[in-house]
Amino acid sequence: MSLATFFDTHLAILPVLLPAVTAMLLLLIGDAAGDTSGQHGHRKRKWARRIAIASVALGLLLAARLMIEAHAGVGALRVYRVGDWPAPFGIVLVVDRLSALMLLLTACVALPVLVYASGGWDAHGRYFHAIFQFQLMGLNGAFVTGDLFNLFVFFEVLLIASYVLMLHGQGRERYRIGVHYVVLNLAASALFLIGVSILYALTGTLNFADLALRVPKVTGADAVVLQAAALILLVVFGFKAALMPLAMWLPATYAASSAPVAALFAIMTKVGVYAIVRVHGVVFGADAGDSAFTVQPLLLPLALATSVVGVLGALAAHTLPRLVAWLTVASVGTVLAALGLFRAEAWSAALYYMANSTLVIAGLFLLAELVAAQRGEVGERLEPASPVAQPALLGTLLLLAAASTAGLPPLPGFIGKLMILEAALPHAAAVAVWAVVLTVGFFTLVGLARAGSILFWNVRHEDGGTAASGASPRLVVATVALIALSVAMSAFAEPLKRYTDAAAAQLLDRRAYAEAVLGPQGLATETTRPYRITPGGTK
Repeated sequence: MSLATFFDTHLAILPVLLPAVTAMLLLLIGDAAGDTSGQHGHRKRKWARRIAIASVALGLLLAARLMIEAHAGVGALRVYRVGDWPAPFGIVLVVDRLSALMLLLTACVALPVLVYASGGWDAHGRYFHAIFQFQLMGLNGAFVTGDLFNLFVFFEVLLIASYVLMLHGQGRERYRIGVHYVVLNLAASALFLIGVSILYALTGTLNFADLALRVPKVTGADAVVLQAAALILLVVFGFKAALMPLAMWLPATYAASSAPVAALFAIMTKVGVYAIVRVHGVVFGADAGDSAFTVQPLLLPLALATSVVGVLGALAAHTLPRLVAWLTVASVGTVLAALGLFRAEAWSAALYYMANSTLVIAGLFLLAELVAAQRGEVGERLEPASPVAQPALLGTLLLLAAASTAGLPPLPGFIGKLMILEAALPHAAAVAVWAVVLTVGFFTLVGLARAGSILFWNVRHEDGGTAASGASPRLVVATVALIALSVAMSAFAEPLKRYTDAAAAQLLDRRAYAEAVLGPQGLATETTRPYRITPGGTK
């Protein structure tokens, strides 16, 4: 077997293996980024940075390759059976258009964030780069896994890594918030296991393709229990995605984290969104029999409430990181509102808007620290201070990010929100969706305009000029890259919309997904063989 053939055969698992192997390598060589003593520690830190950045850059290329292949495949899915065990009995990884999009989005956030962290943040604690790679392993694994149990496994991998990253740099406030964050996630993980157990007891499988075929056959009293499991999973995924009323943990957690960690966490909420699409949009979607659209009555109103509470929190924020954290909640609400419409056009709009909002929010977290570092003792607090050293650059970045977040043309935030509003027109709740999306956009602009006026216009000159020198080029380039990627989505809006349209259509083609994962013979067996539901599972 040639190297090219080997690479192509195992391409689907490489986004998971690459960060895992990189993390182990960093641990073996001693990723002592927190050890600043002596020349030896300095060399280790430099090598850790080089290896980590090279690995993430390679991961970006792999994700781009998978996305190009997914789009050109005319509905084809890349299926990787670990150990060559046939689905649904073995572990299977599946890369479709949605998975490929999420892999690329993760890499596009991770690379600038890692470059930013290598400007000094990684030296605030030990093993930053190794933990960062484990976080990427969990994220990528969650996006490519083909079964619910391994989704739980990768959830735990990324959460354990996030616990360490959240405390990176230490500090009393981070420890206090970190305890709440860990305890709440442990409770959510316990609920996840309960929901998974009920699903397995009633269907005998956790493979997404197999579940989509078996859930419609569960009827009567068993269907009621199955719907209860779906609602339990909505609680779990809603907590991860920051769906109200389960989102109150997020602003304090993200605001307390270091800037690069909070920026990386911008993609973490999207794992919850992704899980809602896979489980509630597809498995419990239109063809789920008695359990069809189980969460539809709840998802849309909760999503709209999330947007409203998020923007109100942003208006009340007294620090720039907390304002951005609340905007994260508001953006998640907008995405989930589009998903709650349960239409292909709305899902396409949700994917486009989600990609843009993730990039913008990540860029805003980095920008918040750049601004705070140049404001002296006032720092991140939204109150008058000395003028920043780079007002033109930082002000322009904030203006672009604010305009896109609020949904002003011609930036991609406007395009995404317009797509959502158009998709909502045939829906019975169209008036509510339009009212919330437009109102939230207006108050988002008000909140960011208020912050910008305080940061760049309402300044004090009595203490003799700027509080600090300009940020280093490494930090600026990383921040500019994220904002620029968001702006570039306007230039490539048409091909990106074609991609998200195709991704949404592919999600709704459950039979094609099942045939690709289970194979024609497995699909025929599942659709024709009789079975009954027993307390012990499917027979």
